Amino acid sequence: MIYTDHHVHTSYSPDSEADIKAYLIEAKGLGLDFVMFTDHIDIGTTDELFKERIDYVEYFSRMKHLQEEYDIPIQIGVEIGYEKNHKNEIDEFLEKYPFDFVIASVHYGDGKDFYLGDFFQGKNQSESYLRYFEIVKEMVQDFGNFDVVGHLDYITRYGPFEDKFYEYEVFEDIIDSILVALIQKKKGLELNTSGLRGPLGISFPKEEVLKRYYDLGGRTITLGSDAHFNDHYYAGIVEGMSQLKSLGFNEVSSFTKRIERKIII
Repeated sequence: MIYTDHHVHTSYSPDSEADIKAYLIEAKGLGLDFVMFTDHIDIGTTDELFKERIDYVEYFSRMKHLQEEYDIPIQIGVEIGYEKNHKNEIDEFLEKYPFDFVIASVHYGDGKDFYLGDFFQGKNQSESYLRYFEIVKEMVQDFGNFDVVGHLDYITRYGPFEDKFYEYEVFEDIIDSILVALIQKKKGLELNTSGLRGPLGISFPKEEVLKRYYDLGGRTITLGSDAHFNDHYYAGIVEGMSQLKSLGFNEVSSFTKRIERKIII
């Protein structure tokens, strides 16, 4: 089995115009066994762009027809934006539809948005990153309806700081507490390759965090390009596999109907 990109956005996501059919053609060309789509649902968002939700009755119906037309199975995941004041509503939404895979991501905190930049106002770099990790920790400890945490440490992408990098050792205690909680709750971590395409040139999370997850006993890990454009599909997945192998991983995780299976790498 060739590993399937587990983080892909289509034109159903408000920040993407990617064509579904082009993805299916690309996936067949790569020899993938199936395609996974994980469009955005951000319940509680402050960004007007993300407030309108996908009609999942129409979505599931269309995907069924497309998989028949292109003769490749389509699995339907979701990237859920966590917001603690909407936890019950998020749970109700996730229980309503038969998703194959759920990525839990933190895109905003304390009622403020990372992308729009208001989250960083009144905070220096250390305060901003620490508060982000605190919110992720809260999500992992208090919310259980997900399979993996998406792009841990991607806060570095949006901070208005000249040097966006951080030293793992500075935030070691709280990052380790997140990783330990994931392992204890039998949840996983995503290796998000989108950072490899950007100015930072690193995966989310960074290599030190991936290594620490492995050393603590974490073995549930998926890979996703976080593609919002067709030409980003599968980008960095092969490199990500090599990175994981170099850190000691000999298997990666794949999900169908929220059930994990291991793929040898």
